[in-house]
Amino acid sequence: MRQVDLHTHSNKSDGSYSPVELVDYAVTKGLSAIALTDHDTTDGLAEAIAHAKSLALAGQPSVEVVPGIEFSTKHEEKDVHIVGLYIAYDSPGFHGKLQEFVDSRTGRNIKMCNNLRTAGIDISYAKLQERNPDAVITRAHYASFLLEEGYVKSRQDAFAQYLGDHTKYFVPREKVTPAQAVSLILEAGGIPILAHPPLYHMGHERLDSLVSSLKNAGLMGIEALYSTYTHQDERDMMRLASRYDLLLSGGSDFHGANKPNLDLGTGYGRLFVPEEFLDRLKYARSQLTPASS
Repeated sequence: MRQVDLHTHSNKSDGSYSPVELVDYAVTKGLSAIALTDHDTTDGLAEAIAHAKSLALAGQPSVEVVPGIEFSTKHEEKDVHIVGLYIAYDSPGFHGKLQEFVDSRTGRNIKMCNNLRTAGIDISYAKLQERNPDAVITRAHYASFLLEEGYVKSRQDAFAQYLGDHTKYFVPREKVTPAQAVSLILEAGGIPILAHPPLYHMGHERLDSLVSSLKNAGLMGIEALYSTYTHQDERDMMRLASRYDLLLSGGSDFHGANKPNLDLGTGYGRLFVPEEFLDRLKYARSQLTPASS
């Protein structure tokens, strides 16, 4: 059985690989498919898909690129991520909604830069954009800046001193709810997936309640396999999926050098997402009403 990875990031958000490099690496890893699921942006999808097609047309080994996205949402003061797979990423209506996310991030980033300057750090939103052209600026980019400029000795120090949720420099971003993200993905003809639920540390009852409410909102799947899951986590996610009749998904959450030792496809060494997961997702996608423009 071949292997897929349905949760990856490029340098269009907070990964270190370009979309082309990500596709090439997936080919060397022998994966049959990857989903590019950058945070709140689809900017890398056309590039990745075109490169994969060019490889296939040239008779070279290639890989299927599933068009995706990962939305950062808020639920009861916790960050909850919703992945969308097989989205109609070139839909004008969908792009309009995405622009609202970008505008929200921009305002937050300007405020964070202002806060960091009070700590004597020579930073601005313009400088971050210059270093990361065409990327959605996230805290990973701040960490790189602080490390490269010698303000901290490690990425961990950057978050502990300046970027973490509980530091005085942090600025929370206004976020949509998980149900709103699910709705937006459905409007784009995609399959909404609840990403890595064990990472939210909600407890069984609260997580069950969240999944129940999102199922009613249109949630179609859950990440049953993920790089940091224990065997018990996997059993719990399979059980949740069965209880709410959800499709199974899984992925490494690959970020390249920005998540050291976490590899594409295999995560920290034991991850294996079977192609069967993707086959079932494809079938479910074929049953959806096509997205409107």
